[in-house]
Amino acid sequence: MNPNQPIPKKIIIEIIFLTNKLYLNLFFFIKNLNLVFQEEIVLSPKPRGFHLITGQVIKNFPIITGIANVFIKHTSASLTINENADPSVRVDFETHFNKLVSENDLHYTHTLEGPDDMTSHIKSTIIGSSVTFPVKEGKPLLGIWQGIYLCEHRNNYPSRKIVVTIYGEKN
Repeated sequence: MNPNQPIPKKIIIEIIFLTNKLYLNLFFFIKNLNLVFQEEIVLSPKPRGFHLITGQVIKNFPIITGIANVFIKHTSASLTINENADPSVRVDFETHFNKLVSENDLHYTHTLEGPDDMTSHIKSTIIGSSVTFPVKEGKPLLGIWQGIYLCEHRNNYPSRKIVVTIYGEKN
């Protein structure tokens, strides 16, 4: 084809048709696109114990429906979902885990950072490093008395980092 000759009308119509079809397919692809939301949150330092962090976790949730996963990037703290109504639950958790994994036991060899070093790793292993729960239209579908806890097992530790990931669909 000579570049100086006009493009035949039939080819122009075909190009327009294919372009429109491409844009239409792209529109439906984007509209139905599955979304992944992810953010890292730095939690302020907390004393040893069980601390509700639900508000910080859900603060920036997008309006999508799916599954949320919260992961802590540390080996001496953990996450759990449990009762958030009665503060005595937090005291009982701390008391129980301190009896279950006592710093007074002398058989630990990993104590370079102090007597709470190895015991923190054990507690973290028992409780876990992540929690998962459903999300609908940007709201966690937790039970009425459920909250997300940071379980701080060290006596003194600076800030903790968690990663929140939501897999879902745009509403």
